[in-house]
Amino acid sequence: MQLLIVRHGAAVERGTQGVSEEARPLTPEGEKKFRKAAQGLTRLLEPPTAILTSPLVRARQTAALAAEAWSQPAPKTLDALAEGSVEDVLAAVARFPTAATVALFGHEPQVSALLARLLGASDSERLAFKKGGAALVEIEGGAVEVGRLVWFLPPGALRDLAG
Repeated sequence: MQLLIVRHGAAVERGTQGVSEEARPLTPEGEKKFRKAAQGLTRLLEPPTAILTSPLVRARQTAALAAEAWSQPAPKTLDALAEGSVEDVLAAVARFPTAATVALFGHEPQVSALLARLLGASDSERLAFKKGGAALVEIEGGAVEVGRLVWFLPPGALRDLAG
């Protein structure tokens, strides 16, 4: 199995008047930059078996841009990507076949904690994702326990790959 872990793109600042935490959208610049980063993702990875996203607006928008770049159907919402534990996310991923590629779109600090857990690392702060950054982890065997890092790229590198 391959897990693509992506942090949402740049969003409206926390505490913006009239915008709740759950409803914070991508900024116009954040959308533009991630649209290009999504093109870079298509050069690195075939379309995934499934795209799962946090229900929060900024993650859903980021996942939708990636789905559009891959010409995939709309992403499915996974509440655990917003408010669940790493174990909740891994339990959801474990339902997919071992040959699947699953793309996960979420938030910090959860995405870095997920990556750290999959790599057997104890310090998730060292694996912090920039907004719009992504990592690909390969997991061998049937259990979603420990994986091997294939790549970990900041959003600028993904945009560079888009050309």
